[in-house]
Amino acid sequence: MKKYKVTVNGTAYEITLEEINAGDVKTESAASTTATAASGEGESVTSPMPGNILSVKVSEGSSVKKGDVLMILEAMKMENEITSPADGTVKSLGVSKGTAVETGTVLCVIG
Repeated sequence: MKKYKVTVNGTAYEITLEEINAGDVKTESAASTTATAASGEGESVTSPMPGNILSVKVSEGSSVKKGDVLMILEAMKMENEITSPADGTVKSLGVSKGTAVETGTVLCVIG
């Protein structure tokens, strides 16, 4: 462990940092919107942030390609495209237009 002094806006803080091995760190891309579906049916597309679903561009049974826009999520007055993580078929939709979602809410499953 190493101690450091950091000054923020004129106020000094003492912090302690612990060095860890790169193999011990679990990382997740901030841009990633996918997680493995618990049921094993496919890939769950989850909400990366809280917001409201403005529009749903697909329906159950729709064929999608990686990068296709699945829906539009409004968050902080910005429209965010939620895209397909892989080629496949929309197995289920968990939201509809107007639905309020939280971070991690399953939006749909691609199989």
